[in-house]
Amino acid sequence: MAQSTILLADDDAGIRLIASQTLIADGHSVRSTTNATALMRWVRNGDGDLLITDVYMGDDCIFDLLPDIKAERPELPVIVISGQSTLMTAMSATEHGAFDYLPKPFDIDELAQMAKRALSSKDGQKKLERPTRVPDSKLNEAVIGRSAAMQAVYRTMSRVKNTALTILIEGESGTGKETIAQAIHELGNRAEKPFIPVNMAAVERDRIEAELFGVVAPDGTVTKGKVALSDGGTLFLDEVGDMPIDAQTQLLRFLQNGEFSPVGSSEMDVSTARVIAATSRDLRALIEEGLFRNDLFYRLNVVTISIPPLRARKDDIPELAKRFLKRAEIEGLGQKTIDAKALKRLSLHDWPGNVRELQNVVMRMIALSSEPVISEDLVQASLVSERRMPKENGVSFEQKLRDLLREHVEPDLRAYSDTEGTVYHDVISMVERPLIELALNVTGGNKVRAAQLLGMNRNTLRSKINSLEIASPD
Repeated sequence: MAQSTILLADDDAGIRLIASQTLIADGHSVRSTTNATALMRWVRNGDGDLLITDVYMGDDCIFDLLPDIKAERPELPVIVISGQSTLMTAMSATEHGAFDYLPKPFDIDELAQMAKRALSSKDGQKKLERPTRVPDSKLNEAVIGRSAAMQAVYRTMSRVKNTALTILIEGESGTGKETIAQAIHELGNRAEKPFIPVNMAAVERDRIEAELFGVVAPDGTVTKGKVALSDGGTLFLDEVGDMPIDAQTQLLRFLQNGEFSPVGSSEMDVSTARVIAATSRDLRALIEEGLFRNDLFYRLNVVTISIPPLRARKDDIPELAKRFLKRAEIEGLGQKTIDAKALKRLSLHDWPGNVRELQNVVMRMIALSSEPVISEDLVQASLVSERRMPKENGVSFEQKLRDLLREHVEPDLRAYSDTEGTVYHDVISMVERPLIELALNVTGGNKVRAAQLLGMNRNTLRSKINSLEIASPD
């Protein structure tokens, strides 16, 4: 087998040395450079079977050079390595026709294996995509950060954003599964079409089929479901593990052939919506319990994205906190900064509620503090308050709540043992009113601040205030 020549462009001498040694040991010839001029000369001369390059070489950016490289050598596979390690870097590498992208720091053996795959690929070149121009303001908090734990997420997102593949997003509550799904939609070629989210846990079980597939009334009146409304775009099914079996059967048919039947109709409709599903539950365990269809699981699990919990990406906490500060400023809550010690204190917390909990804590401090700078003491007080809030006389709030549910709700659960009950919705409605009233009292009736404290959209809060007929505090 003829020896392959690899072009290596990086202004880091250490990376050039270790990468060259490893690739030469694998039987390749390596030519390395620190500047774009030499690299482009080699490309135009037809040198090299593979290019491995950093994003930046001095003042030159590889993404500015790749169109010319691809025009000169469309067959030349390119691997982009970068210390930037952001979602947009991964997206740019994909859009500019790179064979693959590898964030720094990387395992040198992974680079060697990637080079081997690129050299053996018959179509090492990739078609250049229309570059995505998404303003930074549209990148939500789920895709903020440069931690190693998020790199696999970014790489998968960049690869699937322009496909019709079904995606299953797994992760704990609060990790940002919906915002990851929305980012895939907004960064891909379906961005001009609808993104329709449906939370399976929030829809009454006997309404799920109608919600998804629509209804044709006896008089012929048609109410479109979310599958039809998301035609050409993305249908996001959150907490898909909560779907009843009957609705799972309909969803399976839709995933198989794009067809569905509205409730009350025998006619088949079609939709080209791409489905992204998400779950915080173990679907495999639900399959074992007979609560989730095995065949539907495999239809959904074409591509899996596993979102790491915030405790596994603590390096991202400072950047996330600053993003929440910026969001608060945009939403009219005032301009605040956060000092270095406060950021360090936030990073020491384990955040069992993940990004959502961090957001709530930061927004609470912004809303309730009159100081322009969030200090370590304020963070400490906020976190201590969170820990103390659930406890009274040594009994946790959660335990007290369990006792109350056992006393007041368990009889209803047992009464409905043979039929479908309404206990869940009854309990939620009982808790919702006093919770919203409390938030309004704390903020003196300021609905914007109350929504921030509750982690709720302002319009959603206003709607609930109206529907529950909650009076503003005096």
